[in-house]
Amino acid sequence: MGNSMLAYRVSLALPAWLTNLKDQFYVNFIAEDRYMYLAKGLWMTLKITFFAVILGIALGVVAAIIRSTHDKTVADMRPGFGRFILKLLNLIVKLYLTVIRGTPVVVQLMITYYIIFASSTNQVLVAVLAFGINSGAYVAEIIRSGIMSIDNGQFEAGRSLGFNYIQTMTYIIIPQALKNVLPALANEFIVLVKETSVSGYVGIMDLTRGGDVIRSRTFVAFMPLLAVAGIYLIIVIFFSKMVSILERRLRNSER
Repeated sequence: MGNSMLAYRVSLALPAWLTNLKDQFYVNFIAEDRYMYLAKGLWMTLKITFFAVILGIALGVVAAIIRSTHDKTVADMRPGFGRFILKLLNLIVKLYLTVIRGTPVVVQLMITYYIIFASSTNQVLVAVLAFGINSGAYVAEIIRSGIMSIDNGQFEAGRSLGFNYIQTMTYIIIPQALKNVLPALANEFIVLVKETSVSGYVGIMDLTRGGDVIRSRTFVAFMPLLAVAGIYLIIVIFFSKMVSILERRLRNSER
């Protein structure tokens, strides 16, 4: 009886707006364990982002090697089958970059899910493919800029050691290029985290979708959307801090 009376007096002492926020917080997150929608959505967002980044880097490296090889060597190549294949691959990569970078990621996601993989029931795999292919187009240009920034003397050094072109790229050029563009790649990861917020368009319970489910249950938009925005902001701040630390260490290692 004494505790309930004390709680009643404390509630009377609280401003009305604060009491209202407290009630909204309870209804949106505590009641029926609704905070689990956000927790599960956050895990899904990070999982999709992680695998999409791996796929994007793999596609980006291949596309960047084709583009940079074409730019550096095609003018000196003799007409023949090898030159034709290189020009064809470069044309395919340029088409890929143009289409992916010129269309919205949400449209690409819906085309991938509803048209290309219409018979698939694995929504997460489809999302990883869609976001990975999208990220690969941007990663390709990042890595290509890193490769093109490497002095041609590095290629000549690799040849003088007896390496062929592929070995020179693998052991000498690519490691240096990745080191130069690592901060930009990390920023691409941050951008990709936010881009996955459209996963709900194909029914995936990501972080944004989790907040939307809470809103549909409580008919209150303020708290769920504010929570989703806050979580994304914390993720971005955390990884931005990691990127700044990485950039500082890379600068120190070059001294």
